[in-house]
Amino acid sequence: MNPYIIASIVVGYFALLILISHLTSKKATNDTFFTGNRRSPWFVVAYGMIGASLSGVTFMSVPGYVQSSQFTYFGVVLGYTIGYIAIAYVLLPLYYKLNLTSIYTYLDKRFGSNSQRTGSFFFIVSRLMGSALRMYLVVFVLHEFVFKAIGVPFWALALFFIVLILIYTFKGGIKTIIWTDTLQTTFMLLSTVITIVFLIKDMDISFFDMMSQAADEGYTRMFDTDWRSNNFFLKQILSGAFITIAMTGLDQDMMQKNLTCKSLKEAQKNMLSFSVCIVIVNFLFLILGVALMTYSSQTGFALPEKSDSIFAAVAQNLGSVTWIIFIIGLVAAGYSSADGTLTSLTTTFCFDILQFDKKPNYDEQKKTKIRKTTHIVFAAIYFLIIIVFKPFHTDSLIKTLFDIAGYTYGPLLGLFCFGLFVKKRNPSDKAVPFIAILSPIISYLLNIYSEQLFFGYKFGFEILIVNGLLTFVGLLIFSKKAEDGINIEK
Repeated sequence: MNPYIIASIVVGYFALLILISHLTSKKATNDTFFTGNRRSPWFVVAYGMIGASLSGVTFMSVPGYVQSSQFTYFGVVLGYTIGYIAIAYVLLPLYYKLNLTSIYTYLDKRFGSNSQRTGSFFFIVSRLMGSALRMYLVVFVLHEFVFKAIGVPFWALALFFIVLILIYTFKGGIKTIIWTDTLQTTFMLLSTVITIVFLIKDMDISFFDMMSQAADEGYTRMFDTDWRSNNFFLKQILSGAFITIAMTGLDQDMMQKNLTCKSLKEAQKNMLSFSVCIVIVNFLFLILGVALMTYSSQTGFALPEKSDSIFAAVAQNLGSVTWIIFIIGLVAAGYSSADGTLTSLTTTFCFDILQFDKKPNYDEQKKTKIRKTTHIVFAAIYFLIIIVFKPFHTDSLIKTLFDIAGYTYGPLLGLFCFGLFVKKRNPSDKAVPFIAILSPIISYLLNIYSEQLFFGYKFGFEILIVNGLLTFVGLLIFSKKAEDGINIEK
């Protein structure tokens, strides 16, 4: 298909996002940017969070992941529901009780400013890496399949995408994102469903025949019972629960959206309804993966070497309509994660590193200037990560993202668990940064030598739990008895 037509569709989609930004950012203030004035309808937040949590990586990687891991990823998805329940009834009450803008302010109230800055630092590193790689995948696919043919360099396309995010989030911030996320979730889901329908139609088989054939070929195998395997089902479920607690409940990007709801009760309704939706949607992506594998098997279509490119290659082969639908879904999936990340990074830097709430001499004008400068700087770093990562893209990106999360969210998991469940002891605030850095290093070494140390056992996503536990133990060792811990049950 003519790449100029695809380019026009992409530009038209961006124009729609900018229109929404214009409508939602009228009379915007710093409070609008950071909290959405706490007036967001819970059901709008819940629906929009589907796209924000899945992103372009789920859109591209999960269907391709079926080729190597079958349906075993669904064990992780089942674990998500446990994590969402914990967030709704443990973390959200804490955040609303303390009226937080940045969730890492809790660490300051509980332990001290070093702990707050440590928590925010690990979030910034994790989100910068994770979200930049999510956007990288979108840029990579569009460049390889569309823009490369018309001579657009990879770096120029990446810069174009980042600048557009900057434009439509610059003024309205989180308020704008709440509404753009709903649009992007819609396009992503429509693209997935329509592609499945087109695949089944092209193969001239029924849905049930397709699933039966996939089962015969082993693609629908859901539970791996080998305890030494990376995909052992109990590990997958447990990992899914802790991944959700860490990557949603302890993540400023995801929680900032929840904290725009009018009340705790509405935020909890948002989280619980979202937990049901996310299971259904992830299962839908696995079915798409089955459809792609069956299509290849029936037609002899040669799948790309990189699993992240399978969806794109098949969609392009199916024809112009499917290809256009895929492109819109891909762009929507990529932007639904990236825009919120830039806003949350700006929020974290302003409230946790610069500590806006402790600077009464900062007037509204000065805060606005600092906030805008910070937003631009993070966008520039985002761009650099995308460019630098390109030569290293070999593995399935969803695995790479979970690997990064295992090392960067572990200290956050340990810090929050200690703060919530060890009420009568406080760790040394000065020791917290050293403990938080040492724990991922030890976790990495354990992961490298796990087969020699643990009778052939291989760590998977549960390295996050190990990392959090090491942080927790370190905090316990360097703690002393205290009476001033926060008790959220009071």
